[in-house]
Amino acid sequence: MKIIRYPKKSEWQKIVERPHLDVSQLNATVASVLADVRQRGDEAVKGYELKFDHVDLPSLEVTKEEIDEAEQTVSEELKKAIRLAHANIKTFHEAQRFRSKKVETQPGVTCWQKSVAIEKVGLYIPGGTAPLFSTVLMLATPAKIAGCKEIVLCTPPNRQGKVNPAILMAARIAGVSKIFKAGGVQAIGAMAYGTESIPKVYKIFGPGNQYVMAAKQQVSLHDVAIDMPAGPSEVCVIADDTANAEFVAADLLSQAEHGIDSQVFLITTSHKIIDDVQQEVSRQLDLLSRKEIAQQALANSVFVVVRDIHEAIELSNTYAPEHLVIQTEDYEQVASKIVNAGSVFLGKYACESAGDYASGTNHTLPTHGYATAYNGVNLDSYCRKITFQHLTEEGVRNIGPAVELMAEAEQLDAHKNAMTVRIKSLE
Repeated sequence: MKIIRYPKKSEWQKIVERPHLDVSQLNATVASVLADVRQRGDEAVKGYELKFDHVDLPSLEVTKEEIDEAEQTVSEELKKAIRLAHANIKTFHEAQRFRSKKVETQPGVTCWQKSVAIEKVGLYIPGGTAPLFSTVLMLATPAKIAGCKEIVLCTPPNRQGKVNPAILMAARIAGVSKIFKAGGVQAIGAMAYGTESIPKVYKIFGPGNQYVMAAKQQVSLHDVAIDMPAGPSEVCVIADDTANAEFVAADLLSQAEHGIDSQVFLITTSHKIIDDVQQEVSRQLDLLSRKEIAQQALANSVFVVVRDIHEAIELSNTYAPEHLVIQTEDYEQVASKIVNAGSVFLGKYACESAGDYASGTNHTLPTHGYATAYNGVNLDSYCRKITFQHLTEEGVRNIGPAVELMAEAEQLDAHKNAMTVRIKSLE
């Protein structure tokens, strides 16, 4: 990990940079796989499953029998935990329902919006080094609340052609039954274009590795919407001298174990915290089953000592983290000044893991600094707002002349005439 003490503001932009990768070859590979899936459909998907996931699949769709089998495999304790998380996620997202209101902008001119669910959505669930069954809950629960008519879930199988049982259990609890054995770029292509087995969707959600992210971005140019641009996962912790070093280290490591390209960032006003957290990271690292992954991720980590809490807030807003943990005495005051973050965790007991699994908030969040312009997945992510307006005769009289003048000034005669004929009809 890199330790920086009292950096000048002119150095901040370099400090908050994420690791850069040469993706030119990656993008070419992704484009080739996408083109093949578009052309050959199921045959191509199965071919790439054999090549990349090392499994020869007779069919892509997960059967009801496989889901029933998974339910028997998952322990009652884990089922109970999944149901608890699902209930909390459902409660939080149901509170986000849009309430339409008609607005009379002028007498006789009424405008309003209606929220309409996206009819077909695709959910990508990683299943490689960590089968993210929690992401099933995060993506499927708001999709069901929104009223999406068709929810398609793609996830890679293991070498025996089976999907992780916890993923299937979470899907059943969340109410998703269209599940397909497809991972990586081929899954994104299948949902973007449609194949003989996998339906085409209108919007694709979900995290993934660099290949999956590149595939999502490529298909979003012409074929389908995506939830957000994203990169490797990340966490930032703001800590003062009241912070618990053991907790801070645990939060940093919980993010570092995601992948070798994950990044952890500590901003503190205390030299002692830097020393104590370093010791705790070393101690806790040895206890992790994913120690090697976390160790490589820590090579991208940055620990920064700043002069005061105001500077800490400013640096965090410059970094715009996916996850922000605030372990300070006055965490509510600090939180009130945060403007760039995906999800914020307040106080020493609010670990990032709570939001990842069961507090109720969504863990599908903007990374790589995109929190300056994007929010995480929420109920609105699955909806569109259609606007309506209604004009009476009085409304035409009130805004008609302004419409005519503005259209004429833009030299759009047909626009002007559409209003003119209505004004004349009232004479």
